[in-house]
Amino acid sequence: MLEDIKKDFEKLVALYEGERAQRIQLSKALEASKAENETCKKRIIDLERQVDNLKLTEAFTTSTGDNSGAKEKIEKLIKEMDRCISLLEK
Repeated sequence: MLEDIKKDFEKLVALYEGERAQRIQLSKALEASKAENETCKKRIIDLERQVDNLKLTEAFTTSTGDNSGAKEKIEKLIKEMDRCISLLEK
């Protein structure tokens, strides 16, 4: 009887140690995933910024290379910003 209890206790300790090791491993994997996720988020933000810059550059350049189209776009944007500012001031 005592021998059976001792064996059961040893099995229980072995199971506990196995679960503990697995928990530590999963905890490390989770931290690595969190770090990778954060890196990916920063990369996405950077890439979105680059896309916005490219869109803005493209918006102000014309296919013929004529700057008058770009100037008109800038003036239109300035008027729109002025209109928005005046609406906010009311």
